[in-house]
Amino acid sequence: MNNSDLADRIAASHDVSKADARKLVDGVFAAIVEAAVAGDEISVNGFGKFKVKDSPAREGRNPATGEAMQIAASKKLGFAPAKAVKDKLNG
Repeated sequence: MNNSDLADRIAASHDVSKADARKLVDGVFAAIVEAAVAGDEISVNGFGKFKVKDSPAREGRNPATGEAMQIAASKKLGFAPAKAVKDKLNG
């Protein structure tokens, strides 16, 4: 499922235009990104939590040559599903 598919489902189930639903979907994801950039945890009841995780710098290997290389520190956006989502997936 992509953004357009999600907007189509929202439009169909909430009696709004596809264009308005697309704006809402884009707005939700933009708000999540803005909060993540600010370092905030995003918690959506019944769905899960998005958290920014720091990945420290480390040494790795180039898979093509086997040569050692330095991998820079970075931030990653992790997701932990809520219990209700886990139960639906496994039930």
